[in-house]
Amino acid sequence: MRVICAGHVNWDVTLHVDHFPKPDGEGSITDRSQSSGGSASNAAVALAGLDADPLVLGSVGRDDHGTKARGELAAAGVETLLVESDEPTAVKYLIVDENGDVAVLGNDGANEAFSASDLPAETLAEADHLHLTGQDPTTAATLARDAAAADVPVSFDPGRRLPYRDYSAVLSHADILFCNDREADHAEDSGLFDTVPTVVVKHGDCGATAYIDDRTVTNAGYPIESVDTAGAGDAFAAGYLLANAQATDPERVLAVANACGALAAQSPGAQTTLDWESVWDLVDSGQSPETA
Repeated sequence: MRVICAGHVNWDVTLHVDHFPKPDGEGSITDRSQSSGGSASNAAVALAGLDADPLVLGSVGRDDHGTKARGELAAAGVETLLVESDEPTAVKYLIVDENGDVAVLGNDGANEAFSASDLPAETLAEADHLHLTGQDPTTAATLARDAAAADVPVSFDPGRRLPYRDYSAVLSHADILFCNDREADHAEDSGLFDTVPTVVVKHGDCGATAYIDDRTVTNAGYPIESVDTAGAGDAFAAGYLLANAQATDPERVLAVANACGALAAQSPGAQTTLDWESVWDLVDSGQSPETA
């Protein structure tokens, strides 16, 4: 399955701490690591591990971080179409506490230097799916419109930026919207739920709910001990897209997505190399989705 993942490509610096300090407080760093990141990259790496054929559309700076990010994606089996910018590659500092919860510090840097015109029309037309992540609303809307015109299904996972940017034009062409509980509250209050056929709400370690037309499907997730939840939502989206493309029943699709998210949360860093054996082991471990 050919999936184009469009959005941010970052260089992540992950700091594991004993706790999040309060104002004027201090915590201890227990571990430090670096790797490529960004929602588009994270989803693509997960897709590659699950035998898909991902392409990342994004932008990086002409610097060591951009070179390293490009190299790590290639090593993971991800093809890239990355525009080089005079701005530095975006660096994000991910602070992870002992419960696996994450706080993020950073700036955009070169992240939104790419445009919809950087994706050749023939490349988009040959894709099986376009997965959009948080990015410039105009770029995302144009990509979504062009994909819809080419009969390429579109999913959108705007992440933390949903409450702060107007993505209504994107959602008018989207088939699937991924969001967490906080983002879902905003989307529902803004009437965005009504514009997308399928809305999938991620509840973290409490599973997920999919609203598909007039049907509601829930899955309680899996009892795992989180190490690092960064990138878990991107792995969730990757699993959902692949299972959904196989015309699996909605309950099974959500179970696969939750398994992918759970496996990612058990691994340090925002990018997780998944495999189907581990996914099916978790799905078939006795957990069963519920339909409302």
